[in-house]
Amino acid sequence: MLAPDLFTVFLERLESAGIRYVVTGSVAVIVYGDPRMTHDIDLVVEVSRQQIMGLVAAFPDEEFYCPPEEVIGVECARSTRGHFNIIHHATGFKADIYPVGNDSLLAWAIRNPRLFTLGGIQIRVAPPEYVIAKKLEYFKEGHSPKHIRDIQGMLEASRDEISTEKLDEFIASLGLKDVWKVVVSDVGMF
Repeated sequence: MLAPDLFTVFLERLESAGIRYVVTGSVAVIVYGDPRMTHDIDLVVEVSRQQIMGLVAAFPDEEFYCPPEEVIGVECARSTRGHFNIIHHATGFKADIYPVGNDSLLAWAIRNPRLFTLGGIQIRVAPPEYVIAKKLEYFKEGHSPKHIRDIQGMLEASRDEISTEKLDEFIASLGLKDVWKVVVSDVGMF
């Protein structure tokens, strides 16, 4: 498990800059499923053109690598799959940042956060249905068994927190039914 200070180094700065975010990826898997090691935090963010300067100012060069405003602007303007990193120099801890763009799944995740307290700090975590849908997409693209293990751990640990209706909707709309069958055949649920 990660030390909460590694979260706050990014999350408190995003909040102070007025940037909406949700935690996703391996940290969300830890929250909803099995603990595992991770060296970064994945964040979906909603950043307007007017907020880019404040975002860059929140991560000063002396403490962080943060891309220039122009690069962030390009990535935030992408309709889908925008991405950039921010790295904390002192720890080497990295935030993978994914702007919402026009992606309806990302937009749904940021509008429906779950609030958790970890190590005394409150964090906004993407809903488990979103995390599972993204993990299914990643497995379909790269076939890494890590994604299947993550999903299975989430299903076993957080079954009662997952809306099967919403998950089924995402699976159908993203064309993931075949991949989903692989997961549920091994777990024996849903």
